[in-house]
Amino acid sequence: MSSLALAVRDSSTMLRRNLLHARRYPSLTLNLLLTPIMLLLLFVYIFGDAMSAGIGGGGRSAYIAYIVPGILLMTIGSTTIGTAVSVSTDMNEGIIARFRTMAIHRGSVLFGHVVGSVLQTVISVVLVGAVGVAIGFRSTDATLLEWLAALGLLALVALAFTWIAVGMGLSSPNAEAASNSAMPLILLPLISSTFVPIDAMPGWFQPIAEYQPFTPAIETLRGLLLGTGIGNNGWLAVAWCLGLTVLGYLWSTSQFNRDPK
Repeated sequence: MSSLALAVRDSSTMLRRNLLHARRYPSLTLNLLLTPIMLLLLFVYIFGDAMSAGIGGGGRSAYIAYIVPGILLMTIGSTTIGTAVSVSTDMNEGIIARFRTMAIHRGSVLFGHVVGSVLQTVISVVLVGAVGVAIGFRSTDATLLEWLAALGLLALVALAFTWIAVGMGLSSPNAEAASNSAMPLILLPLISSTFVPIDAMPGWFQPIAEYQPFTPAIETLRGLLLGTGIGNNGWLAVAWCLGLTVLGYLWSTSQFNRDPK
């Protein structure tokens, strides 16, 4: 069997393992999924009328259209925390040490985690999107090509932050530390353009919100689904995703390939 065929076979096996594990223990994914859903409902139904003033008025319906793309990106950041916890748990329970002694492709363990996490993240995004549609989100102007581009962007963001989460899990001494180290994946969307435009923020805070990976991705997603201007945000979002993917991959493989203590 060729090395490529061996890698695909072993990665598929590890993918099935991680999906079965997620199906048997869904509580972590569900708990992480509740955060963006609760924020969506809170900001729409409690603060929606007031917050819409910051985007030029239009009331709650206008604010639903504004906030849903940001919440979808927040869902990705929230869900990938489970990846960091899952990887750290595997490292500390000894199963990775067992895998190291088996005749399997070395990278298949990481690829199984990454692909499984991306699939779970996409499902989570679809569920949160369904909640958004249920409370009034509509994207009537988006073409099929724009919808496909939006889905591709969400998958690319999920891939980038999954690799970062894998690195966090591998470098953490335990699952609790992995969960804490991955908290920026939730905090960064909170200080982006998810809830209000950057122009509505204090001047000293605007660079923090603008020069981070979530804001260009959110603005690009809004442009694709709502027909607003994208400008340079599309290229910036793709550049952030590619850069974080490469960084996360190199970090994760470096951590994984170290000789165990």
